[in-house]
Amino acid sequence: MILVTPDEMKRIDKTAIEEFGIPGIVLMENAALGVVREICEILGDISGKHLVVLAGKGNNGGDAFAVARHLFNMGAHVSVYVLTRFADINADAKTNLDILFKMGMEVKEVTKDEHIDEIKDRLRFTHIVVDGLLGTGLMGEVKGVMAGIIDAVNDSCVPVVAVDIPSGVNGETGKVSTACIKATSTVTFAFPKLGQLVHPGCEYVGKLEIVDIGIPRAAVQSFEVENHFIDSAFVSQLMPKRYSNSNKGNYGKILVVAGSRGMTGAACLTGGAALRTGSGLVYMTAPLSILSIYAGNLLEALTIPLEDENKGYITKESVSEILSHLEDVDVAAVGPGLSVGGETKDAVFSIIKSSKVPIVLDADGINLLAKDLSVLRNLRTQMVITPHPGEMARLLGISVKEVQSDRINIARSFSKEWGVITVLKGSRTIIASPEGEIYINATGNAGMATGGSGDVLTGIIASLIGQGVKPLDAAVAGVYIHGLCGDNVAQRNGEHGLIAGDLVQEIPNVMLDIINRRK
Repeated sequence: MILVTPDEMKRIDKTAIEEFGIPGIVLMENAALGVVREICEILGDISGKHLVVLAGKGNNGGDAFAVARHLFNMGAHVSVYVLTRFADINADAKTNLDILFKMGMEVKEVTKDEHIDEIKDRLRFTHIVVDGLLGTGLMGEVKGVMAGIIDAVNDSCVPVVAVDIPSGVNGETGKVSTACIKATSTVTFAFPKLGQLVHPGCEYVGKLEIVDIGIPRAAVQSFEVENHFIDSAFVSQLMPKRYSNSNKGNYGKILVVAGSRGMTGAACLTGGAALRTGSGLVYMTAPLSILSIYAGNLLEALTIPLEDENKGYITKESVSEILSHLEDVDVAAVGPGLSVGGETKDAVFSIIKSSKVPIVLDADGINLLAKDLSVLRNLRTQMVITPHPGEMARLLGISVKEVQSDRINIARSFSKEWGVITVLKGSRTIIASPEGEIYINATGNAGMATGGSGDVLTGIIASLIGQGVKPLDAAVAGVYIHGLCGDNVAQRNGEHGLIAGDLVQEIPNVMLDIINRRK
């Protein structure tokens, strides 16, 4: 699903109105009906319930006026507070406001501090608040009377349904004002907005409902939208197919270059995830001194012993052996638990320079890459890198705080500069392509903040690539599957006890569910 900025949404609206002849007030009415449906889902029978509708002067306020009308007609007690002068409201919003006056509804102009106490008193007897104050075009801080009313709403603990976006959230960046509505549900129109899906804005949205308001598909097709929201319908189309007349060679040969003494679990999680995702053959390169750990934990994988003189890590003498196997596989997963010594660096850089098959680079592979990014200039294939914020900071020589403050642009600029697919992990993982496309994932939970979780993701992505999925699509689908595994486990067992091995075991269930949605 495409993900739009407020400016892109305005242009799409304008196209629908001016080129397709759909009156703006029709779009406004459809939007209002979507909000009303969400309110009914929360409250059930509306008749006799007390609702407060907060409206601003723009189209967001117009939507709120139309919502108020429908709620009133359904028998609710509706109080409408307009945080601007009536004279400042115009166009379609004024049309809907005038209807409220003609219906004899309670509509008050709120412009002074003393009105805040009045609204506080009303909130004590209110079942739900409708937030139609600001919409997606917010820039800067919310101040004055509006800030006081927003704080009063949040303090009241009354459920809030936000119209399009919670007031105080920047629809493009996700940054929030000091005074910002904390919504129970947000009903957004046509497409999700960028600021709703990234931190900190996503923390204020609550349940996000996306409502079709009647914008023709053709009105969108002329726009080149770079941002996308990953959903199950999209991922289901990316799943590799299985055929009755096939064999293990048809489903990908994966070379896992991972692990060292003390970190063998990382390699086993990567290999196990690749197997559970559907790989036909998984080859585990293993320093000879620790080979038995790999063989004992992954019965279905094949091991490639590498002479290590009992060092417990991949040495420079192993490079030729690894490179020879690269010629016979479909993808390489490199990095989890490798260690970051000089000999290991030589091995990883040789793989990066020599491989003609796609590479998924994670963990210590990324930490080694941070020592000399110029090696990426020698890429002969596509690469997916999967850094967490700390690793991304090391790659760029900046702080984690700087990475987290601008995740989308950080990932996008790195991918465009170095020609790789970047999977910037964390809550709301960002996937960026070398062409500048962005995909945002909403699956996953805090229980996945545990050792080995990223190693599982590496195995999933590599497996999908090995089965013929394009690397960018594999990264998008892999992140979604990985997060959904975590959500399923957390729903059954809670977040606190979730471990990476749980994710591996959950992969088949998640993939089956996604594939069934395609049918």
